Amino acid sequence: MAEPTPRRNEPRLRPAPLIFEPAEAAADPEHFFQLESMEDPRALLSRATELAQAFRAAADRAVEFQAIAAAQLADPRRFDRLTAADIAERAEWTEDYAKKMVEFGRDLMRGNTEGATTADPV
Repeated sequence: MAEPTPRRNEPRLRPAPLIFEPAEAAADPEHFFQLESMEDPRALLSRATELAQAFRAAADRAVEFQAIAAAQLADPRRFDRLTAADIAERAEWTEDYAKKMVEFGRDLMRGNTEGATTADPV
């Protein structure tokens, strides 16, 4: 499971910068952020760890934005609000997961993150 995501009242750790991948390098399936060309295993472990943490942080943040969007789409004050089933279909989730994401998003928008340990609402 992903590590806890810092909340609004805690400073967010900045992950390692994701170095730009040129199109020709990204097209090569063996090429991944120049890790394949690193000879020193210590440097390889360090950079691979930085990338893993950066991707985890990005994924956690993306899940938070998904939850906020789901909560906004399900807002009963919207004339065009969506049901949990509609949101689930759009996001390729189950309906139960969509309901949890809507609640998680509402909590995030209210700033109620006490007790939350990860960005995953399940």
